[in-house]
Amino acid sequence: MTEVILVQAPAVVPSSPRDCKRKMSGLTIRTDLVMDSFPQYVDPFESSGDTMTDTLPAPSLANKLVDKLRADEPVRHPSPQPTHVSYPLMARLNGNGHRVLRSATVGYVSPEFTGKTEQMKQVREYITKCGWIPEELVDAQIVWFYNELGIDDVYFQLETTEAIANHITSLYAAKVAAFSREDKREEIRLDMEASDHAIYIDTSEPGKTGVGGPRYEQRLEAKYLDGNDTSKRFRVETFRSPGVLGQKPNSKAALRCYFVYQCQFVEPNADPKETRMEVISDRMFLAKATKNTKQIYREIIEIAVSRNGPVIEVFDIEGSREKRLVVAFRSRTARGIFSALSDLYHYYGVTSSRKYVEQFSNGITVMSIYLRPAANLDSKYPPIEQSIHQITKEISLLYCIPQTKFHNLFASGELSLQETTYAHCVWVFVQHFLNRLGSEYASLVAALDPKNNTHAEILSKMKKRLRTETFTPDYILEIISSYPGLVRALYASFASVHLKVGAEFDRHFIAPTPANEVLSDARLKEKITKDVSNEHEEMVMTAFRVFNNAVLKTNYFTPTKVALSFRLDPGFLPEIEYPKRLYGMFLVISSESRGFHLRFKDIARGGIRIVKSRSKEAYSINARNLFDENYGLASTQQRKNKDIPEGGSKGVILLDPKQQDKAREAFEKYIDSILDLLLKAETPGIKNPIVDLYGKEEILFMGPDENTADLVDWATEHARSRGAPFWKSFFTGKSPKLGGIPHDHYGMTTLSVREYVKGIYRKLDLDPSKVRKMQTGGPDGDLGSNEILLSNEKYTAIVDGSGVLVDPNGIDKEELQRLAKKRVMISHFDMSKLSKDGYRVLCDETNIKLPTGEVVNNGTQFRNTYHLRDTGLTDMFVPCGGRPESIDLMSVNKLIKNGKAAIPYIVEGANLFITQDAKLRLEEAGCIVYKDASANKGGVTSSSLEVLASLSFDDESFAKHMCVDAAGNAPEFYKAYVKEVQNKICENARLEFEAIWREHEQTGVPRSVLSDKLSLAITSLDEDLQHSELWENERIRRSVLADALPNLLIEKIGLDTIIQRVPDSYLRAIFGSYLASRFVYEFGSSPSQFAFYDFMSRRMAKLQ
Repeated sequence: MTEVILVQAPAVVPSSPRDCKRKMSGLTIRTDLVMDSFPQYVDPFESSGDTMTDTLPAPSLANKLVDKLRADEPVRHPSPQPTHVSYPLMARLNGNGHRVLRSATVGYVSPEFTGKTEQMKQVREYITKCGWIPEELVDAQIVWFYNELGIDDVYFQLETTEAIANHITSLYAAKVAAFSREDKREEIRLDMEASDHAIYIDTSEPGKTGVGGPRYEQRLEAKYLDGNDTSKRFRVETFRSPGVLGQKPNSKAALRCYFVYQCQFVEPNADPKETRMEVISDRMFLAKATKNTKQIYREIIEIAVSRNGPVIEVFDIEGSREKRLVVAFRSRTARGIFSALSDLYHYYGVTSSRKYVEQFSNGITVMSIYLRPAANLDSKYPPIEQSIHQITKEISLLYCIPQTKFHNLFASGELSLQETTYAHCVWVFVQHFLNRLGSEYASLVAALDPKNNTHAEILSKMKKRLRTETFTPDYILEIISSYPGLVRALYASFASVHLKVGAEFDRHFIAPTPANEVLSDARLKEKITKDVSNEHEEMVMTAFRVFNNAVLKTNYFTPTKVALSFRLDPGFLPEIEYPKRLYGMFLVISSESRGFHLRFKDIARGGIRIVKSRSKEAYSINARNLFDENYGLASTQQRKNKDIPEGGSKGVILLDPKQQDKAREAFEKYIDSILDLLLKAETPGIKNPIVDLYGKEEILFMGPDENTADLVDWATEHARSRGAPFWKSFFTGKSPKLGGIPHDHYGMTTLSVREYVKGIYRKLDLDPSKVRKMQTGGPDGDLGSNEILLSNEKYTAIVDGSGVLVDPNGIDKEELQRLAKKRVMISHFDMSKLSKDGYRVLCDETNIKLPTGEVVNNGTQFRNTYHLRDTGLTDMFVPCGGRPESIDLMSVNKLIKNGKAAIPYIVEGANLFITQDAKLRLEEAGCIVYKDASANKGGVTSSSLEVLASLSFDDESFAKHMCVDAAGNAPEFYKAYVKEVQNKICENARLEFEAIWREHEQTGVPRSVLSDKLSLAITSLDEDLQHSELWENERIRRSVLADALPNLLIEKIGLDTIIQRVPDSYLRAIFGSYLASRFVYEFGSSPSQFAFYDFMSRRMAKLQ
């Protein structure tokens, strides 16, 4: 069989087969088109009856909630969910919810090209001269190209005669090649790509997605619409030829032409809120669009600029069953949606006569698609009205993840969009929770002694190997793809629980409960066991049941969403791997990322971080560790939050490999989709109620972390715009104009770390100026920069994202402070300030010879492992940045020589930098280690007091006393409150440092263990105190709150008012955490049974 032939159009066809020289001709877009003298528009597609029709045979019922669960050829069925974005301008709608457009006013007016006849003559001359096409066929080919393909006059006006002749010649060559095929399939393909424009012509059957072939739509969106060069924007016009291509009676194929042009904006840098069409439009759009089209676009753009998700509107066209679908959204927030939209309407037996993608310089993309039923298809599709309704509903879901891992099953019609998106979400879920350790690991733990270093090392290696070698993402994908019937059945179970059909949901469009029974969990288990072939497949498909049973609420079926979020019951997590049970768990999946939010208490707070990956290999590692890292960070947060009201939480967002430049979009979608599950939906058609199996109100307190510090203000404003009553306290670390106390500006986290560093110097009577210090996390970071600015040690090494800076004689302090104040990496260090023994190795450098004579082959590898080198240059090591587990049980041995630690003192400023077992090994070797949960708690204290102020003030007083004005002037209360926060951070750090030091001296228990014991003792007592009789005693309650709350707040607002405004659950948390922390810091982690009585007796005596 002959292969599919793709004919590449040459830039210019030679003027004769023998001796014509090739030459390139580029397309230039004229921006001086006349814009005020267009002729009356006549719709050229109005009578194109060869492939379209206004009447269809009676269709079979296709609008079931869930199609028959069977293994034979799938039937198209609409996905059962109301996802339609509200229509704008409701007063002007037709009875079916659509506005009606007069045919003569719709679309685009092609400026009449008066020189077309003359151009056709020139094209004929050129083609005849070249001699590629027999002379007797030249006229027919030219007429066919000019009149039968639906190409508008702008193309002919803009292109050169030579380029048009080339395209006609190339298409003729493609037709000859198609005719010569053994299978006689009618396929003509042409593509021409340049940096500023492109043309694609392809053969396709209306209403069908060509799963094979070149997939030009995916190609043009990858290269032009979603390309990496953000400085360029492109508009697209596509036309389908009105008639079929072949001469046979059963010919169905028609030609589809795509024209891509680089935009020439009137104002290239328009404000994101600008909506005037004469300012934000492309010049060609202004020249071609009718007045009516400009008005439609302006109205939909006015809504889109204030929305995070898509805005969708459908128009009826007078006297026709053709519909005009218009979708607007923020540019580059839905990569792949152009081709995915085609797959969506093809799924419902609908085809497009023409499509337009328009870009606007305010950052909005508008797609306009003219849809009709495809007459060449059979009768299994629903009527056009119902198909369009279902298409508009599902665009919201398509926007969330335009191209799922199971998109081919959707494009081929084997599964619906709902089912493939659901399968994609569970595929993500399975990756994180199927690579578990199993019963064998539990047996190994029982057999070995974790306290034995050799045994512990074996367990650590086994855990890593078991998690990486069991189920890869590709293997999981392969298994799921093999069982579409099971996916359909499992989705039916999921939808039967979480799809809520109510009065506001267009009930007449939503199908009734299907005749086929939705399978119970027990019957699904039975079906999976029966259908699969082996144990691995059963494990993967059973994970779908685990997922279904864990989902407490989801925004999957809400009309407007920008990402998919699931509130999960964490009870499915195995206790052997996650000994401390989570309180709450969110999973968020978008087209740019995946992420979790985990918390250990109802009232909890923690930062949101974005993880980026330098390579596919780095991404694989990050993805494999995502949940465990998140769990570890939240657990650390829980321990470090010991003396504040909030428990520990953390959110981690992992950017997909090809979306590393989409951090902001990923963050915004993450926050908005979680808010979907926190806020009550009160706007039918926009935010409908969800099925809530959790049944309780939830409030999350979040803060900045890696790569999110500059996004906090947006999150705060967005929570306010969505009507969240907790918007003031939703995010900490926001800018001062919103009442935030920025950690980096005031060095909040560093203040706590410094108390531990200074505490060691104080206890051991060390002179800081003589202490040699190494630091990971350089002068560009929050913690790293402030550590440099506040420290007075002798720096010998700094490691950051750019490389390694070393000077055995001490790195120049003034130069370091200059970098820290500018927040730049050590790659900006003035090398003239290094001594003769100093050096710098950057990540991208290779084969660098050090002053010692050593040659560094790879800069990145040197940077990643420098902290493990026994240089003899470090007394104090303060990690202020770096990936979790940078020192683990295996690598820690490099820091121990002859049983003695090479570094005598370590204060772990960066979260999870050293694993617990590695810390214990270091302490065993004589190193004094203070772990992250103790040292790095200054930021959480600051954030907690920021939350408290937000909850205590009303909106007006909050703006007056806590918000810095536009000129940067801070209220006097704000300045005083910041100082009180700093004092509280230092006080809490000193109390814990002294408690750990004292108990270690008394018991010999490692400090890393004592830190956890103190945390556990405080949090356990905290929970007990919150629900004890002491809380019920009003005198004791008020006394404790008066001591725990900042004096400034009480003086400004009054204790009674604070108690009235702050939620009861939060006041209980303040009461419990304050009493518990003060008691444990005084009496230790294992006090006598009379200690608490003594402690409370002294408090009670003060009340007399």
